[in-house]
Amino acid sequence: MKPTSQAGSRRQPVRSRARRPLLQAVHGLSVAAPHLPAQEVHAHQPGEGPSEPERDTCRPWLARELELLRPALRAIVVLGGFAWQALLPVLTATGWQVPRPRPAFGHGAHAQLTDARSERVLHLIGGYHPSQRNVSTHTLTPAMLRDVLQRGADIADVAVRRPACG
Repeated sequence: MKPTSQAGSRRQPVRSRARRPLLQAVHGLSVAAPHLPAQEVHAHQPGEGPSEPERDTCRPWLARELELLRPALRAIVVLGGFAWQALLPVLTATGWQVPRPRPAFGHGAHAQLTDARSERVLHLIGGYHPSQRNVSTHTLTPAMLRDVLQRGADIADVAVRRPACG
């Protein structure tokens, strides 16, 4: 529970027993990347979701972060359908060519975008959001989350370290 609150990925530490195995499953996964992932909007309490105005308020910062990361950006793991739908217009606005029809979200979804400036490819990998509801209903399991994060790291050719036990 502690790593998520220390990383600033939630407003409050996670207290749900349902999320505990999920967090323990990915706790040891350390991606050797020079940047922390973007966060479109802050986490909310179960049953509450981010509003469209909140999403739109965050959009300029996300666009700026994508521009700063652009030279090294190879893959983005997108957790949740809301984030997927929020990200696609930002990518279009920052010069990435999003396929038509727009790629549909799903756990394990994979879409390739092309940089209009350089013809480089950017991979989007979709994964279910690790919400309390998704975890407690087993819509998302620890193995599923590990797999989608590992897939993103593999596509981006980023080393993944697992700490030694003991």
